[in-house]
This record gives sequence, structure tokens and C-alpha cells, in this order.
Amino acid sequence: MAESMFSDLSRVIEQVGKDKGIDKQVVIDAITQGMLVAARKKYGTYREIEAAYNEETGEVELFEFKEVVPREKFVDEEVEIPYDDAVKLDPNVQLDDSIGIKMEAQDLGRIAAQTAKQIIMQKVRDAERNIIFNEFEERKGEIASGIARRVEKGAIVVDLGRTEAYIPPREQIPGEQYKPGDRIQGYLSEVRQTTRGPQIIMSRADERYLMKLFEMEVPEIYDGVVEIMAAAREPGQRAKIAVRSKDNSVDPVGACVGMKGSRVQNIVQELRGEKIDIVPWDEDITRFACNALAPAEISRVFLDDSNREMEIVVPDSQLSLAIGKRGQNVRLAAKLTTWKLDIISESAAASRTAESIFNLMLIPGMNETMAQNIFQSGFGSFQSVATAQVQDIMTIPGYDDPEKAEKLLNDAKAVVKKYEAEGIPVPTAPSAASKQSGSSAKEQADALLKQELQKLNSQEADEE
Repeated sequence: MAESMFSDLSRVIEQVGKDKGIDKQVVIDAITQGMLVAARKKYGTYREIEAAYNEETGEVELFEFKEVVPREKFVDEEVEIPYDDAVKLDPNVQLDDSIGIKMEAQDLGRIAAQTAKQIIMQKVRDAERNIIFNEFEERKGEIASGIARRVEKGAIVVDLGRTEAYIPPREQIPGEQYKPGDRIQGYLSEVRQTTRGPQIIMSRADERYLMKLFEMEVPEIYDGVVEIMAAAREPGQRAKIAVRSKDNSVDPVGACVGMKGSRVQNIVQELRGEKIDIVPWDEDITRFACNALAPAEISRVFLDDSNREMEIVVPDSQLSLAIGKRGQNVRLAAKLTTWKLDIISESAAASRTAESIFNLMLIPGMNETMAQNIFQSGFGSFQSVATAQVQDIMTIPGYDDPEKAEKLLNDAKAVVKKYEAEGIPVPTAPSAASKQSGSSAKEQADALLKQELQKLNSQEADEE
């Protein structure tokens, strides 16, 4: 069996290399290593044995190396050979030389040959896996298509020809159903090398899949004239993609939409009806956020750069449109801009402004105009003023003088201490009903303070 196993190797090497796409040298290395392991298994590792492939004869040859010693010093036949015997094999041999003696492959026996076969098959399989891994590692980030074969633990197994890919449940579009034999397309998002071979992960829910589809469908994107800046998806429902043009004569949104919507419709069809908003990208984050929330109208935007937060005020009639069904529109816009977006209606904003003005007017000597200046400078309460630095207070119009700024800071701290010492809650703005009475915020604050003081006085009188 060993003879048949290792005979006519040239043909086997050529055939395996051709069928598996494996380099000929890889197959030769696998066979020589398999032979070497088989020989060591039969003769032990004490002997010095080497294997080499002879291209002329198409055979793997085994050589046993022994040290040439004088006959009188010959002790160990496994690693030594007497000089007079060595000369018969090689007339030019010298004492202390190492001489290689050819071994017969058929002497290895059935078990050793079987071992060699297993090693050769394992090496060839490893080489094939490496080739597949390297191929798909290079293709990572591309779109691939294959045939859906089966479902394993919720993951769709896709036949890509030489290997299989998996689409885990989290990478599937909710609601999509595939039968064995259906053609399926996806984004090659991940290629892993595992002990069982390469594992390829495909995705239909990834934002990069949407971007790649646009790149395939829109020549201007492929050519680099139109650039995709960001994308956000709620797979199967809705997506937003932000684009800009490097050429003023090319409308990025129009290029993506195509004639009568033909380009975007092809993508919508591939994503099984997922609605796609194409958003013009803008360097100004405020404008970009407004574009992302379109078609809702925006009244005002307040930025908090340090926390990457944005408060967006919209007319009351536009509130539901801006937020979207179950918050989907604002959620996608926030994901697209990577800013936290807080949408509020104009009436809510006005109510909150009145609350802040009322709160700031609790600082002694504060009038409504000054309170509005403080509020518009980003301080929504006397507590926030009390925790600020003098340099920050000096940015408020009318408080650029360090002494004035420090006085405001101390006054605010005093108010904080007063309420903490008295243990009473900070008064809040009166209800809408009292607003309609026509009194100013200052008058309302004073009235409320009087009420609180009267309560305290009456409590003290009762205790006495």
C-alpha cells in the first residue's frame, strides 16, 4: 500500500494543485513532511532521517544519515556506520563524515503509510483554508452574492462557491425570509480564521452595505465626484445617507436619486422596501442636523459643543414630523450626525425659558433683561451660575468687568446657601393661569417668595 501511496506522485501533485488551487510546492512540502513523520513513527526519532522530493523520478525519497566511524569504534548501528561499509556506498567518504543512506518507502508499512496520508490530507486542507481566508480577507468590504442553503441557529448559511458564509440574526433585515436555493446578497463584513477554517460573516443590516449599494448604483460615487459622508439605518424600515459633491455642477442628491428615482429605487428594491432619505451633507453641523431632520421645519438650534449635544426647537405643528414615528426620524438623524439631538416644541421651549428667567430672577437685584442675557449666555439657573468660573461669567453681556462678574457669582452662591440653610424647595415659575394675569416674572417671583416667608413665619408663631 505504501508503494502505491507514494508512487506516481507527480501526477497526484499536479492534480491536487489544479483541483484545489494550491501551489505545487505546498503539496510537495505536505507530502515530504507526511513521509518524514511516517518514517519517524516506524523507526523512531533517534535516527536522523530526512525526506526529499525528486522531481526527476517523481518520488519522495527517504535518507537515513549516519556518522562514518572506524570499524573498531563502531558501537551504534542506528546512527553510525563502519568506514569500510561506508566506502562501498560512497568511495569518496571520509571518517567523521555524515553519509545519507536511501531507505525504501515500501518498508514503511501500512500504518505508517496511513499516517502519512492523514498528514498529507491535513496539510492540503490547511493550505486550502489559508487560500480561502486570504481571498476573502482581500474581498472584505465588498458585496458578495450566493445561494441560501440552510438556517443554523437563526443564521442563514450562504453558499459562495468555494466556501460558505453566515448571516447571523443581528445582520439580517427583520422580516426577510429566504428559502433554500434563493439567491442572496450581502456585505462581507468580517473574515475570521478559526480552528475549523475561515468563517465569513455577511451582513444585510450594516450601514456599509447601503453605502456600497450606492457606490455600485451611482457612477458619480464610484468615480469619486460624489462622496458618501455618513449613513444610518434601521434595517428594513428607514435609512439616511449623507452625501456631498466635489463638483459644483453635480447635485449630489440628484445623482443618487437618478432619473425618475431609478437609482435609489433599485437600492430600495434590494433592501426590500427600506425607505431611504438622501441628505445633503454640510460642514456646518447645525445645517447638517437641520438637513437630516428634513422635511421638518426648524425654528432654532442651541449647540453644546463640549458635550456634542444639540437642542432643536421646532414649531408645535412640526414636532411629530421632526421626531418621526416612534422617534425614528430623530434617532436616525442623531446617528447620522453623531450628535445627541433633543427636539422640543416652541411652546415647551418658551415655557422652559420662562422657568429659567424666573429662576435667575431669584438672584437679588436681578431684572428680567439681565436674566435674559444670562440665560442666552448658556446659564439656565442661579445654580449653574453659582458653579461657574469668573472667566465664564465675564462672557455674559454686561458682566465683562471682573468685579461685576464676581459679584454675580457671589450673589448666586448666596442664594444657593440660603435655600440649603432654610431647607425649602427652590420656587418654580407660576402656572400658565397666573401668567395670564399679566404680572411680570419678577412680580411673580416676589409674590411667591412672600408666600413662602408667610408660611415660615406662621409656622414659627405656632411653635412659640
